[in-house]
Amino acid sequence: METAEIRRRWLRYFESKGHSVVPSAPLIYDDPNLLFVNAGMVPFKPYFLGQQTPPWSRATSVQKCVRTGDIEEVGKTSRHGTFFQMNGNFSFGDYFKREAIEMAWELLTTAQSEGGYGLDAERLWPTVFKDDDEAFALWRDVVGVPEARITRRDENDNYWHMGVPGPGGPCSEIFFDRGSDYGVEGGPAVDEDRYMEIWNLVFMQYELSAVRSKADFDVAGELPARNVDTGMGLERIASLLQGVDNLYEIDEVFPVLDRAAEMTGKRYGDRSGHDAAHSHPDDVHLRVVADHVRSSLMLIGDGVTPGNEGRGYVLRRMLRRAVRAMRLLGYEDKALPELLPVSKDRMKASYPELETDFARISQIAYAEEDAFRRTLVAGTTILDTAVSRAKQTQASTGGQAPAQLSGAQAFQLHDTYGFPIDLTLEMAGEQGVQVDEGGFRRLMQEQRDRAKADAKAKKAGHGSTEVWKELRALGATDFRAYDALDTEATVSGLVRDGALVDELEQGGTGQVVLDRTTFYAESGGQIADEGIITADGARLRVLDVQRPVKGLVVHSVEVLEGALRRGALVQAQVDPEWRLSACQAHSGTHVVHAALRQVLGPSALQSGSYNKPGYLRLDFAWNQALSPETRSEIEDVANRAVRQDLPVSAAYMTLPEARERGALALFGETYDEQVRVVEIGGPWSRELCGGTHVQHSSQVGALTLTGESSVGSGVRRVEAFVGLDAMRYLAKERALVAEISQLVKAQPGELKERISDLLTRVKDAERELQSVRQQQVLAQAAQLTGQAKDVFGVRFVGHDAGELSGDEVRSLVLDLRSRLGDGSPAVVAVTGVAKGRPVVVIATNPLAREWGVRAGDLVKVAATTLGGGGGGKPDLAQGGGSDATKVGEALQRVEHTIGETVTAGR
Repeated sequence: METAEIRRRWLRYFESKGHSVVPSAPLIYDDPNLLFVNAGMVPFKPYFLGQQTPPWSRATSVQKCVRTGDIEEVGKTSRHGTFFQMNGNFSFGDYFKREAIEMAWELLTTAQSEGGYGLDAERLWPTVFKDDDEAFALWRDVVGVPEARITRRDENDNYWHMGVPGPGGPCSEIFFDRGSDYGVEGGPAVDEDRYMEIWNLVFMQYELSAVRSKADFDVAGELPARNVDTGMGLERIASLLQGVDNLYEIDEVFPVLDRAAEMTGKRYGDRSGHDAAHSHPDDVHLRVVADHVRSSLMLIGDGVTPGNEGRGYVLRRMLRRAVRAMRLLGYEDKALPELLPVSKDRMKASYPELETDFARISQIAYAEEDAFRRTLVAGTTILDTAVSRAKQTQASTGGQAPAQLSGAQAFQLHDTYGFPIDLTLEMAGEQGVQVDEGGFRRLMQEQRDRAKADAKAKKAGHGSTEVWKELRALGATDFRAYDALDTEATVSGLVRDGALVDELEQGGTGQVVLDRTTFYAESGGQIADEGIITADGARLRVLDVQRPVKGLVVHSVEVLEGALRRGALVQAQVDPEWRLSACQAHSGTHVVHAALRQVLGPSALQSGSYNKPGYLRLDFAWNQALSPETRSEIEDVANRAVRQDLPVSAAYMTLPEARERGALALFGETYDEQVRVVEIGGPWSRELCGGTHVQHSSQVGALTLTGESSVGSGVRRVEAFVGLDAMRYLAKERALVAEISQLVKAQPGELKERISDLLTRVKDAERELQSVRQQQVLAQAAQLTGQAKDVFGVRFVGHDAGELSGDEVRSLVLDLRSRLGDGSPAVVAVTGVAKGRPVVVIATNPLAREWGVRAGDLVKVAATTLGGGGGGKPDLAQGGGSDATKVGEALQRVEHTIGETVTAGR
């Protein structure tokens, strides 16, 4: 039975039992504690925790999940994987143990011809919590499982909680006996290789007051409503129903592995020279490829793009591990164009959007492979150089410990060249060099802390989650931002320094929660509204508006006059100019997005945006810079849409209805059952959006693109001004053109030709000046040669050449060395100053080197004196510094070092 059919049967069965079918949430989920959805119940957590009221009493889903905690183990065994799918059925205060157990048994044991999975009932072994007599009796008396096949287990195996105070309860797991080929008899407590867990039924019935460990917690009492949360791994049940040993051999994964084996000429399952407990290296690499290609496909499909932080780094790491694994298997060409379509073809039966969006997905993945192939060339050279130096340092110090790369070097490879730390560890280890991984992690954390500093500063005043949960329990904020700019409202709550207060006083700051508001809360790339809240004797300026929990709008304020008390009647007034400009920018973002797709094609899909009054930026999937002509065309299409005065409308509908109408969703966003679809000119621009917009496209006003750049592999960014800000920008450009026209005495239409001519003349003059200066420098050579000093038998020329570039100093040094000849030991040291920074170049002839005088050693002495560093070969070396006042001292130290070296050698 194919995996897609197993999925369909699951959803069909539970729908027939009155469950609402809930689509899988995106892998990117709005949870600050998670990079990705890592369990089937994650989208339902707010309901189980009592933070929100569930819209259904019973539900079912097949949830996409990614776990990356043991990514290094992927491939080493047949068990570890990153992407998986979790079948789940959930009850929110509806049915409980009996119904959950009965439905699980029925679906598992019903014949395949009748819509079930057709598992042999005699091979199913339930487990229950050791004290759960109710579940034990249900399995024995209602289902009819013999007592000998029902196992009682302790808290470590059959009790569920979230690791913190909150809901918890016993579990009942269902195991399948795979037979004597997989281990010994005795049930799950004896051998969990032979007895494979396929389903876990969690019965949430207790409130836990303290959780000290998996098995050590305090039960405060019964929950007000008992819930059921079950999970069945789709890949695991697929392996059983398809008669294969593990997830790598099921129909959604093995075709990628098989294609990789074909491309590399390897044979999967080759155990020659390896025992059963240790996988052949080729098998490990093939599994890495199969797992990471599928996971990358699903992550990009849900809006993740490669990057150096967070989710983007996980994706980048997976893609690059897959490419590196193919190279280790001997395949040097581009691999993803061969492998990614195979994975798409296997996954599209369950996720048809992968096929419709494959142009964007593949563009991002292929661009990342291209970038990594370049990285391997540049980064490997840098890494090899660093490894060589580490070995030299270790040898020169005579240390017994292995050579080591510093954390700073590993961080530079990651941050500058895109080398993942695991790749640095692996490649350095292959050459017998260790890496200061701890130092690398510290530098990474410092970078993360810096990146988060601004966001934390902005959100710092929003108090603790508990405060917002308490205020949300009083009711959702009546959100009226789409229909009005001002409204009367009542103060539901006041917060200062994270705690509820009764009053905010003049001159202070805090947060205000109103029962209704017209202020737009920051979301979807649009920043929050600004405005004023007034009450009897009080006036407050709104600084920021956020939604710390779903359904609750919070206004950060500064009290300008008077004091505001909880329960007061207020007038909330959005700044109309601010809102109009914000609407122009957000509608302008949609217009630019539609223009991009019209000019570049449907694969140029938005992957992120930001807009504020007068300004917008939009990130989109594309793997090359836009030409000036293409940018002009996009700008022209956008402005023609503005001029056509297209109608702008918004409507609510279900997510399936919106997709059927062709509405575009922002990747990575989580949407409710009902979504808001904003149209500009009907189908020309149709997107899911919760922002505020103009009523006709002409209200966007002027729109001018100001920049285009890369923000990652396969992702470009355009920026634009709209409305009055666009007019001001164009006015500044016009004034600049007029000023330049006056300076060069040309009409605006002649500027390009005139400036090009001037630049050519300047370059010719610079070349002529350079030639004259070079001749002057070399003219000094004869005179300087005659001034050579005798330093213990070495002819030495030390000269401060003044304002000369490094190249000019180098030319003078080489000329002087040539003039001094090879008849006796000779050293030339010349300093110069370029753009205020000193440079030093030193050369030696063969006899000087025979006497032990090396240019590389001397330049280090000089550069240290100048406050810098340098290096090079024994015959020629160059360095620099920061203190140009010490060039004389540097030359003296070079002369002194020559004397020390020669006398020591004698």
